[in-house]
Amino acid sequence: GVQTCALPIFANGVGSTVNPNQTVRVSRSTGYTIGAGRKQVPSYAAPVEGPGQVQALDGKDLQQLDGLNIQGTVRAIYLRGVLAGVVRPDGTGGDLVEIGAETWLVVKVLEGWPTWTKAAIVLQMPGA
Repeated sequence: GVQTCALPIFANGVGSTVNPNQTVRVSRSTGYTIGAGRKQVPSYAAPVEGPGQVQALDGKDLQQLDGLNIQGTVRAIYLRGVLAGVVRPDGTGGDLVEIGAETWLVVKVLEGWPTWTKAAIVLQMPGA
């Protein structure tokens, strides 16, 4: 059978189109190592795969991002199940989300619950 998405965003009747879940890969930031030239190189835990759903940011989300000086393509992502626990709980971001061939950086956790997390992500350009 077809599984339907039961994310809370749709309980309020605002969403007219339900975006399907996608399989995404999340890599939790583990800080930095020191690379060549004593340069900081971000390091990540092994990626975890699971269901996610990308949406546009709403006004409340944008308010939470105000003052962070974020440039580029920004979206909200809902991470369900085990992925809800993968994103760093301190809400500071830094984790990576791979969606198809694209890599996105978590810049802020917007909402966190035991079975799902909503985070703001920004698209990373190749070679950036």
